[in-house]
Amino acid sequence: MHAQTPRRLGELATHVGGELLGDAGLLISGLNGLVEAGSGELSFYGNTRYRKQYDATRASAVLVGRDATPREGVSLVRVANPHLAFAQISRLFHPLPTYAAGVSPGAHVHPEASVHPDATVMAGATVDKGARVGARTVLFPGVYVGEAAVIGEDCLLYPNVTVREHCVVGARVMLHASCVVGADGFGFAFNPEGARGPEHYKVPQAGIVRIEDDVEVGACTTIDRATLGETVIGRGTKIDNLVQIAHNVKVGPLSLLCAQAGVSGSSELGTGVVLAGQVGVVGHIRVGDMAKVGAQSGVAQDVEDGQTVSGTPAMPHKEWLRASAALGQLGDLLKEVRTLRRRVEMLEKEKGG
Repeated sequence: MHAQTPRRLGELATHVGGELLGDAGLLISGLNGLVEAGSGELSFYGNTRYRKQYDATRASAVLVGRDATPREGVSLVRVANPHLAFAQISRLFHPLPTYAAGVSPGAHVHPEASVHPDATVMAGATVDKGARVGARTVLFPGVYVGEAAVIGEDCLLYPNVTVREHCVVGARVMLHASCVVGADGFGFAFNPEGARGPEHYKVPQAGIVRIEDDVEVGACTTIDRATLGETVIGRGTKIDNLVQIAHNVKVGPLSLLCAQAGVSGSSELGTGVVLAGQVGVVGHIRVGDMAKVGAQSGVAQDVEDGQTVSGTPAMPHKEWLRASAALGQLGDLLKEVRTLRRRVEMLEKEKGG
């Protein structure tokens, strides 16, 4: 990490629209967690579960909520959302890198492709026939942009990203290393009378993937092209590493899909949906707007707007909590049932005798 240029706390408070309680001239050299922060560093406290860490932090200043209690010897910046303010200040200390525009001699750009003069195409990247790459977009080594694919402005495609033929990527999209946009959907029709015996006959995957603006896709995530039509990732959605999106899925705007989640074909996720880690969604269902699905849940039927579900099969979260608590008592309940059964049998014998 390069050394950061110190900034005055007053400047940082103004940048995030915060109320400063402390020394406006205090020099802040960087940011750190509550436990790790030391003199000259700024941290943030936005969750009461970290109260002990807040009380013990050695940070010189802390971003806090509007109702946080002051701490002696620590300057505070009160804001509506400490986590967001932390991110905004972190961007000041860690601005996005810039790259020299132009096509490297080691890149392969088809004569019929269109690359904006302000774009960057690094050695080892490939832009195929008829593809278009927008202004200020950066293609790292190993990136492949397929025939007639479109990449918008201000995108970052990290090493070994694949955007296959005819797929469309909007503006300000970030595709992390080795993710694949537009792989074939998993579609086969069983043919019992194939030329060489029974076979799974491949259904042509003739559609595309369309990724809207301001989307981020994690490393090794795969988004399959549609059988017909489009697989769509809505504006502002963020997808973690190792996520599988099947053919003809529609993911609404501003959704969050955490690592190892999988969404089966032709399912629809509404606006602002959250899928926690390792969630599985079966095909041809809808997860409603602002719905949340707990980690490792299996969603086998529609989820209503705003609902929070957990478990397999997924159920309302409160019901799942009760069921989980009961599961821990199952052994004792079985013992009790066996004991009661024996007593009933004894009473029946005595009655019969």
